[in-house]
Amino acid sequence: MKYGKSLPENGTIGFVAPSFGCNIEPYKSAFENAQKVWTKEGYSLSLGPNVYEGCGIGISNTPEKCAQEFNEWYEKEDVDVLISCGGGELMCEILPYVDFEKIRQEEPKWFMGYSDNTNLLFLLATLCDTAGIYGPCAAAFGMEPWHESLKNSMEILTGMCKKVHNYDKWEREGLKTEENPLVPYNVTEKFELRTWTAEDGLSTGKEPEEIQSVSDCNKISCDKVSAGEPHKIINEREEIAVKGRLLGGCLDCLATLCGTKFDKVEEFNEKYKEDGVLWFLEACDLNVMGIRRALWQLDESGWFKNTKGFLIGRPYCHGEEFFGLDQYKAVIDILSKYNVPIIMDLDIGHLPPMMPLVCGSVAEAKVKDNSITIDMEYK
Repeated sequence: MKYGKSLPENGTIGFVAPSFGCNIEPYKSAFENAQKVWTKEGYSLSLGPNVYEGCGIGISNTPEKCAQEFNEWYEKEDVDVLISCGGGELMCEILPYVDFEKIRQEEPKWFMGYSDNTNLLFLLATLCDTAGIYGPCAAAFGMEPWHESLKNSMEILTGMCKKVHNYDKWEREGLKTEENPLVPYNVTEKFELRTWTAEDGLSTGKEPEEIQSVSDCNKISCDKVSAGEPHKIINEREEIAVKGRLLGGCLDCLATLCGTKFDKVEEFNEKYKEDGVLWFLEACDLNVMGIRRALWQLDESGWFKNTKGFLIGRPYCHGEEFFGLDQYKAVIDILSKYNVPIIMDLDIGHLPPMMPLVCGSVAEAKVKDNSITIDMEYK
């Protein structure tokens, strides 16, 4: 696995829009303010031709032009790192025009983004043996003041840190609008992770009470949950440590890639079988049924063959129940057969803040009480 060089002091940050550009508010003003912040810190900026484009369908421009921009900015010798302008809907359509073979031969370069950017980050790792950063897109850095997670993302880019942790609170409802494009995350919800292990079942940090539903249960097995039996919550939380090579992204995109000519997960699993894979997964548009279907598809395609564990981000449908299925049971019923730790409701994905994760790195995740740290090695 190859890793990009750290962003040096007074280095150059490149910006590309392989998905949405920053052509509309509040993203345009936020991106412009982010540029002022980076410039004030001494960085030079290199903007691709699509960063303010919006003529494409589900992406900034035509698939060909989006791919061309990425190809060209990736090989630019005067650009140190790349940050995507935003997520979107149809980045998958640019993939036939991305020169993955050439990128595989290039000097590695950090590329950061999330959501629809899974299409590139996941394939950089599995096709090009090149790590990338699953982290905030460019417009997020326009907020005032920066959330700690944005500082952590810059620390990853600059090589100052390789270890991340959860944050105290998260945002259920954002306050950013066209009129107020620079407001920070509206973090109101207390962080509460959930864990599942074969030994102890599902855990939660709630207070002791009689419970019936899977979302309210602690230290209980899936078969008892399915049977609808009431259980007492146990407040103890075991310590968990799991290590493997980080791979994953937005489940919406991964399910689309699965089974296509770009699907080389079998080869990745074989190459890194000694490390095993520590999957990180989160969902955007999928409801709980969609999450379960997507996981079933990846499972039946053999993606989880060498899994060491699962890191599951808060889904955008957080708290939703559908025909008796919630976000925990949607995951556990499919993945529990691997008898590896499943750590859920993490700061990954579409309900910010998000821990920046280096896709392709070897990472050890440690859970103690209601906190998680992820220590990444570049090897």
